[in-house]
Amino acid sequence: MTSPIDRRIYEHPIITFHRGRKIKFVFEGREVEAYEGESVAVALYAIGIDVFSWSRKLNRPRGPFCMIGKCSSCFMIVNNIPNTRTCILPVQEGLVVERQKGLATPPSKPLEEEVEEVELNPDVLIVGGGPSGLEAASILASNGLEVVVVDEHFKPGGQLLKQTHKFFGNVELFGGQRGFQIAELYIKKLAEYSNIKLLTQTSVYGVFRGGIVAAAGRNKHYIIKPRAVIAATGAQERLIEFPNNDLPGVMGAGGAQTIMNEFGVKPGEKALVVGSGNVGLIVAYQLVQAGVEVKAIVEIMKEIGGWFVHAAKVRRLGIPILTSHTIKYVEGNGRVEKAVVVEVDDKFNPISGTEREFNVDLVLLAVGLEPDTRFHAQAGAVMKYVPELGGLVPIRTRDLETTVSNLYVAGDSSGVEEATTAILEGRIAAYSIISKFTSGSRAQQALEEMEKTLKFLWEEYRSSPLLSRARRGKESVTVSREELLELRSKYPPPVSFG
Repeated sequence: MTSPIDRRIYEHPIITFHRGRKIKFVFEGREVEAYEGESVAVALYAIGIDVFSWSRKLNRPRGPFCMIGKCSSCFMIVNNIPNTRTCILPVQEGLVVERQKGLATPPSKPLEEEVEEVELNPDVLIVGGGPSGLEAASILASNGLEVVVVDEHFKPGGQLLKQTHKFFGNVELFGGQRGFQIAELYIKKLAEYSNIKLLTQTSVYGVFRGGIVAAAGRNKHYIIKPRAVIAATGAQERLIEFPNNDLPGVMGAGGAQTIMNEFGVKPGEKALVVGSGNVGLIVAYQLVQAGVEVKAIVEIMKEIGGWFVHAAKVRRLGIPILTSHTIKYVEGNGRVEKAVVVEVDDKFNPISGTEREFNVDLVLLAVGLEPDTRFHAQAGAVMKYVPELGGLVPIRTRDLETTVSNLYVAGDSSGVEEATTAILEGRIAAYSIISKFTSGSRAQQALEEMEKTLKFLWEEYRSSPLLSRARRGKESVTVSREELLELRSKYPPPVSFG
């Protein structure tokens, strides 16, 4: 059928969206068209479906928010299976999709599909196929180690898939390349190695005694016993409190980036961005590139949080940045139709009479990320809450080993920074493991590469005043090998690897 609404982007100044063949599936009794390579949630949003589900108790509508499988807003019933994360489910011919209210009960009829159980014994398991995980995988494989990479998405790349701005820095760290181009380079590189097993659409759901990690794929159940693990599980978007913050059209900035930059669909027509850090500034610029009118950027602090170069690009477009302002509430019937912002005083209290109203259908929250460290916590790693890093993160040594033997942390799960530091941390963790699991000149070379990368990261890259906050946070959770052993003795973890 032909939908009266088509939100897909057909002209873009940077990205050419190569859509696959047309696919038809059934949505609530009617046949709809999508393109191969799209997720179910994106395909429905592209044809004007704003409401994906309804809340359990108050029956409030829910729309897209994170779009990477971290929240429950996209839960739908697919082929009679409830609570399916449709944002990371690729469209397939003949799928039957229905929206659900709250947490739907499982089908009374048992699933007849057989699930194959697979045992894997790699040298290294990497949980997360983002920049740190892919960098680590390529280094480990090039040094002869057997590697398994697990990622929930149906294509690897993580945050790189949605980044259209050019990276700063030298060529060796992809300077001048755009994020989605870097993801393509990694995917091409990993395909060259026969000793890398890439498991997409697969979720690690538990770590158990004996160093066993369990993961569930589409039709397979994996029992994995690695010698070492790099948990590069990334981060998830934060939500702030204001009336109607759950209304469809209130979306995480990263969710909007996924919709428009990865899949080529406009997230809205008129937008308000909350937060002026690098993410907020970059996403505002990207919204304009996608044909969305950005009414303003709202920042509760007195000063802009992001880099000057990004703020300058936004200001050249005529987008106002309202510092000492915050969002007060949104209104709308089934979707955001209006947003009201208000000025705040030195104690961040709203100043009555300073309200400003914006007619928008999209409110993007770029208010920070929270590290996803559930794997580390379940494994029994000693954790610490660090505001500068976004939340709870594992204590680690300089080479990123946690208090769980041979369990490493890298990327945003080690504390939120950005893609370049994620790549460098993936590199450090990989070389640390190689120095342990190999011998002779290879182990020595790995140690030298690790030290060189550590020196660059700490003495050059993180020396920038713009990264001082993250540097302080990382310093507060980095301990010596002796201190790590003391913590391991005082708080013995229930599992270990190696």
